[in-house]
Amino acid sequence: MYGKEKGLPATIESAWSRHDRRWKGNLYVYAVVSRRSGGVSIGINLNPDKTCNFDCVYCQVDRRRPGSAQKVNLKRLADELDDILQSEKAGLLYEVAPFNVLKAAERGVRDIAFSGDGEPTLFPPFESAVRIAAQARIRFGLESAKLVLLTNAALLHRSAVRAGLNVLDGNNGEIWAKLDAGTREYFRMVNRPRISLAKILANILDASRVRPLVIQSLWFRINGRMPSPGEIEAYCERLSRMIAAGGRFKALQLYTIARPPAEAFASPLSNEELARIAAVVESRVSVPVKIFQTAMRV
Repeated sequence: MYGKEKGLPATIESAWSRHDRRWKGNLYVYAVVSRRSGGVSIGINLNPDKTCNFDCVYCQVDRRRPGSAQKVNLKRLADELDDILQSEKAGLLYEVAPFNVLKAAERGVRDIAFSGDGEPTLFPPFESAVRIAAQARIRFGLESAKLVLLTNAALLHRSAVRAGLNVLDGNNGEIWAKLDAGTREYFRMVNRPRISLAKILANILDASRVRPLVIQSLWFRINGRMPSPGEIEAYCERLSRMIAAGGRFKALQLYTIARPPAEAFASPLSNEELARIAAVVESRVSVPVKIFQTAMRV
């Protein structure tokens, strides 16, 4: 459980690096101060066993250790979600780190996000989990809060997943789809996936024709080297082609490594380097670009 230990974060910027996926004795529901959500994000971890169909070199999940649970009990998930939302409503959440650094205007639940130790859409009863979150959002009067799915887009074509997306759509939902590459070679090197880049792009395009998506792209150094200009151009071309084919995008979230990654050869860009990439993307793609700078020392 978050506690009143020494060395508490002094600013919201330093709280960004505190993304412990734990709250009390919870197995599935946690809270973080999210730089991309702009405040408190309530997370739902549908992969406590750490299963994922990507093996990203920058992933912060330690897969050398077993997960906290092998299965998700939906009743317990619902109870944990109610408990943490009640704690936030009563102000108890803000008595502990890292939430104690938040000023009054920075408090409040910005979203309930399916984001955990793996790919959320791998969870078979995904639709049921989304319904639990949607009902809690209504029950606690969180009209302005979003339901967010952070996904690598590998399974967005499945009918069971699409059923969950329909529930998301009816509850101020938003899909944040990962796209970290423009070329197949870079995609395989960075994401180490079990699916092709072509399928990812097709899934993103199909989903974005139904509702506007947010694209989340993490750029970083590999063995000290920045992404090549050709890779950035290929990335922009992929997005432009999807837009020309009817794809709709709310924003492109460009960010870099903010916490220790899985592989030591992966390191964050400086804020200036990330800004230079964003400038290229802005000049090539007709979608608003949002930059999320790192709090890590580069």
